[in-house]
Amino acid sequence: MTAPQKTKLSRPRSREIFTRAEKLLVGGVNSPVRAFRHVQTDPLIIDRGEAQYLYDADGNRYLDFVCSWGALLLGHANPQVTQAIATQAARGTSFGVTTELELELATLINRAIPALEKIRFVSSGTEATMSAVRLARGVTKRDYILKFRGCYHGHADSFLSDAGSGLATLSIAECPGVPEVLAQLTLNAPYNSIDATARIFNEHKNKIAAVIVEPIAANMGVVLPEPGFLADLRELTRMHHSLLIVDEVITGFRLHNGAVQQYFNIDADLTTLGKIIGGGLPVAAYGGRADLMNHIAPLGPVYQAGTLAGNPLAMAAGIATLKQLGVEGLYHRIAEQGDRLAEGLRKALADAKLPGQVNNSGSLSTLFFSDQPVRDYASAKRSNTQRYARFFREMLDRGVFLAPSQFESAFVSAVHTPADIDYTLSAASDSLKAVAADA
Repeated sequence: MTAPQKTKLSRPRSREIFTRAEKLLVGGVNSPVRAFRHVQTDPLIIDRGEAQYLYDADGNRYLDFVCSWGALLLGHANPQVTQAIATQAARGTSFGVTTELELELATLINRAIPALEKIRFVSSGTEATMSAVRLARGVTKRDYILKFRGCYHGHADSFLSDAGSGLATLSIAECPGVPEVLAQLTLNAPYNSIDATARIFNEHKNKIAAVIVEPIAANMGVVLPEPGFLADLRELTRMHHSLLIVDEVITGFRLHNGAVQQYFNIDADLTTLGKIIGGGLPVAAYGGRADLMNHIAPLGPVYQAGTLAGNPLAMAAGIATLKQLGVEGLYHRIAEQGDRLAEGLRKALADAKLPGQVNNSGSLSTLFFSDQPVRDYASAKRSNTQRYARFFREMLDRGVFLAPSQFESAFVSAVHTPADIDYTLSAASDSLKAVAADA
């Protein structure tokens, strides 16, 4: 790729489409961060994707590090995935009854994550986490759940206090529409603080059904668990006879062919998955020990259902994706490029004399405009979001698409090349110097 040149990309057709969309779609979008309001520019209107690139409605090309918010580990329009979808579409798109495809995808997941003895497919990460919490409450006969500030587990009522992702972007601390009586059943602790978590357990003895946690937080930006935090959390839940739900909607199959919790030698009672297991189609899952999962209908009284759960298109896409993840060296290559990106961003920050932190774990990374380490939601929120917005726009003008929010992750995929990383770092160097000039 040639060296990045800043160009104010012309997007008249995209602007016209968005103007029409605002009249019919709420805010012109179907998910809030897509409106780009907090990066102070017009939103992208995408026409197509190909490997590591997105093309907007005006034909502009962008090197994509959003990757459908992490779902596309193999890049856009992966040939095996698109062929599987096309083949299945010709056979039928939805039946509302079971297919062998559901068993095949569940088998691939179980082989990679044996702790998921039984699995239930749903259509979104929100459904997976919501259902896992309902199951935990049903099994333990307790009402409270404990989550961590800045973690995001979807938009179900129980998860919308002190949540990350779009709520952090929009500065929504408490969501109207969530009944106070329900909000009171959700307890929040600072991420990485086992002492605070233990205090909450002691204050609510025998009342907490489950703790839900991202093993690597990726919705307040990337925040790594400190040594011992997850292991101590596992022991704490056991001590208080509560369940541990590990939310791997983002991290599942992201850093290796399995669950991130396996890296940390912890075993969740329940695990939620999404994104990568659907290959870009709407699918998620929750699973865990058979004795717990057997409480779900039709085997038990905890009810959960869905017309499109396990639909054949999503199953076919997921199977075609997971079958490619066992290629030797795949994850090493992706992590190598992710680490190069993170280290290069640190150097570019230093060269531009801008305070900043780059948190990363392999293919996950976030550049925080902060002069202090980011280890939890409180420290993430101290980041300079205006500076990030300027950096985002500078990068977009150089053809690099990053998350339109300080509180999200950049995702490196299997199709990003060393040349792509070189190009991105050159663009970042120029962009950070432009940001510094205004500092």
